[in-house]
Parts: sequence; structure tokens; C-alpha cells
Amino acid sequence: MDESNIPIDINIGKLQDWLVSRRHVNKDWSKSVIAVREKINNAIQDMPAHEDIAALLTGSYINYFHCLKIIEILKETEADTKNLFGRYGSQRMKDWQDVVKSYEKENLYLAESAQMLVRNINYEIPSLKKQITKEEQIQNECEKKHADYLKNEASSKSEFLTLCKQLGIKGNKIKKELVERLKELPEIYDKIGKSLKPLKAGIELYSAFTKYILGEESPEVLPMLQYVIEHGNTTVYEWSYGEPPLSVEPDPIHIEIEEDNEAGDGNQIDFGDNEIDFGAIDAPDAGDAAEIDWGNIDLVTNNVDVSADVAEISLDESGIVVEEQGVCGGVARGRDALTLLDNPPTRNQFLDQLVELESFLKMRLYETNASNESQSFSLIQQLPTESTAALAAMLDAVHTASSALTAPEIAHLHNVKHSPRYVDVLTAQLQQKLTLCDKLSRLAERERERQRVASERAVSMRPLVTRLIERTKELQLNIEKEISKKYKGRPVNIIGGVKFL
Repeated sequence: MDESNIPIDINIGKLQDWLVSRRHVNKDWSKSVIAVREKINNAIQDMPAHEDIAALLTGSYINYFHCLKIIEILKETEADTKNLFGRYGSQRMKDWQDVVKSYEKENLYLAESAQMLVRNINYEIPSLKKQITKEEQIQNECEKKHADYLKNEASSKSEFLTLCKQLGIKGNKIKKELVERLKELPEIYDKIGKSLKPLKAGIELYSAFTKYILGEESPEVLPMLQYVIEHGNTTVYEWSYGEPPLSVEPDPIHIEIEEDNEAGDGNQIDFGDNEIDFGAIDAPDAGDAAEIDWGNIDLVTNNVDVSADVAEISLDESGIVVEEQGVCGGVARGRDALTLLDNPPTRNQFLDQLVELESFLKMRLYETNASNESQSFSLIQQLPTESTAALAAMLDAVHTASSALTAPEIAHLHNVKHSPRYVDVLTAQLQQKLTLCDKLSRLAERERERQRVASERAVSMRPLVTRLIERTKELQLNIEKEISKKYKGRPVNIIGGVKFL
């Protein structure tokens, strides 16, 4: 077999050691190449404007084979400096020819090229690929986080809108809108009070049942429910004293509307500020105290100081009766000025009676069904009875009334009116939803920006990897050719090189 056809296989990891062991390069070649690199740096300072030279000088480390190409280009650009003996008078050409001669001395170019090949294959190219993979991972993570932030933002926004819908507000100026909604509460309560007529049948059944069990002397059942059904949602004063007040002076409601910043309008909302001036009664002189004519009393209503302990004066057939009532002369103030469904204690009492009626009807419905299924004699058969359908209708009426009064919107507004602390908590809760939406929006935008930057970095590095791989392949071929020349043209294969990337 012809020896010239036997290939020489060199592992990429042992290429440099192979060159040293075959005495193609010196063991301490790296010290000698420093001077060559300095010559290259000086020669680069004075280069002609040429596209091929610019392409060679960018994107990779200049090696011996690049220097050869630069000389070929200078042969064209510096052709006018060539003398009769074929030598170039251009300093540029002399500098690069000197660089090539220094490289060829002791085969420095071969050692340096082998080092570049190993570094590119083992470090540079894998590092760039790893960076691209990392940037792609960052893109995927940013895209996922962006979607999660948008999803959470939509969820928080939905919760905000749901709560605003329960409150019946738009959510632009929360406290101000809540205050405006409070003005609708009296009308809402009056409407609920007028819608309680269907409860009458259930109350009558409950009353009849109670009388049957306890006798005629049984106490009145569900007094407040019956009162509201008959008289409507009156004031607590009228419920307590059996007559409407001459005037109503509810306590003002103070809610600080910080978000509106309306200094001119003040931050206190005053519901009802009607001062009633009853005047003053002209009292007789002290000297006339012993002689009082009870048959002719002149009441002059000028500047009366009304207090909670003023005695109520009433006339009957026998004359004048003075009774210490403490009702302020028919003026409803404070809690007495609130309606039954608005005043927290009476509202709770009203709801308790609804629950009591509901429990009774549920039990009667259960007992009626049990009585229909069983033919045995029981006390239930002797009690006032109603059909299952009628009991179910009564129970539905109770549920309707209870749902209307305990609806989320009404419950929130009731708490807002009677608890300033609740207003702050509710407003803070809504503001927190909006703040969270803004934060999530900013985070989503930040992740979108990170994704864009990572994408740009990956895009910018892909051409670098492609160009580095191409030049590394070219460098490997050049090294194989140079080694082949030293062995009379035998084929040389560098195993584990660019082909395995």
C-alpha cells in the first residue's frame, strides 16, 4: 500500500501536544508569538480602505492565514509601488511581509492556529451557543410571566368590578360615590318595607299556631314584622312612642373624602341639618307665682331651649296632665330619627324575627309532609294546617324579604353609613385592587421588555456563531493542509473538530 495515501488522524484535544512531540513547533512557542502579535497591532494602524480587508479584521482573531490574504489584497492596492525588481516600496506591504516571515519562523503560525482551533471548538462556540440558549430560555420565562401577570391583573380587575357592582358604584372616586349611594338608602328601605305584604299569611299562621299552643293569653308574635307590614318603615321614634315625630333631626354622617381633594366643599358629609327653633315661653314674674289663672294660658313660642328632659304637657277633659316622657317635645333625634330598617339594633331585631318566622315555616312544612306520609294519629293533625304549596309560598316570601335586606349592596351601604372605620377598610380594599392591577400591569410590561431585549441579544449572537463556525472550519482546513505539506501530501484529519459541533 502506498504510504502517501495513509491518512494521519489527530484528535483535537491532542493536536498541540502532537505538534510539539513531532517537533513541528517548540514547546515554549507562546513566548515567541508575543512579538508577532505586537507587529500585527502596529501594522493594523495603517491599512487601506478595502472591503475584504475590513471583513478580515472584524469578527475574529487575526491569524497567519489572514495575514496571507491581506498581502494578496495589498498586491492590488499597492501595485503602483512595485519596482523593476518585483519588490514593493510600500511600508504597508513590508510590515505584513515581516509579520508573515516571523510567523513562519519555527512554525509559530502552526502552533498559534492549533491553539485558536482548540479554543474556538472547546470554548468560544459552545459559550456563544450556551448564551443563545439562555436568552431563549429567558424569552420563554418572560413570556410565561407576562401571561401570568396579565391573567392576575384581569382577575384583580374583575374582583374590583364585582365589588363595585355590589356597591352600585363605578369605582372612579370610591368614597364620594359611596356617599352619593347613601342618599338612596331611605328609598330602598321604604321599598323593602312596602314589599312585605306577602309575609302576612305566614305571620297569621304563626300567630294562630301560638294561640293554639299557649292559649288566648299568648304574647303577640313578631311585633316588629307586623308593625312594618302595617305601617311601613317608620322612624324608631314612631315605633317607640306610637306617633310620628313633629320633626326629624338625624345625626350628621361624617366621611372624609380624601381622594377628592375638594377643600372648598369640606370633607364632612352632613345628612340632615335641620335646626328646629321652638321659641321661648314667657314665664310669669316671681311675684305672681301664687296666683295662676289655669283657664287662660298664652303660649308664646320664642326661643325655647328644648332638652331631653322637658315634660310633655297634654290636655284632657279633667284639665292639664304633666307627664315626664323625655321625648323632646316630638322631635326625633339621634337613633330615634333613623328608620327601623336603618337603625342597627332594630334592623337586627327585624332580621331575627324573619329568621324566627322562617324556622317556624320550615318546621311546619316538614311536619305537614311527615303527616301526609304517615296515617298515625298525632298532635300535629289537630293544629292549624296549611297545604304544602301554601307553606312553600310563605317560606319563599320570607326568603325574598330576607334576601332583599341582606343583599351585599344593602349590607355594604348599611355598614358604610354606620361605621366610618368600615368605609376606610372598604375603600382601602378597593384601592388595593387597583394598586395591584397597576403593579401587575407594570410587571407585565417589564417582562415584555425583558423578552424583547433577550430576543435582540439572541438575534445578534446567531450571526456571530455562524461566522465563527465558518472561520473555524476554514482554519481547520488550513491546518490540515499545512500539516499535510510536511508529510508529502498525506491526508490529515483532525478528529473531533468543527464537524462534530
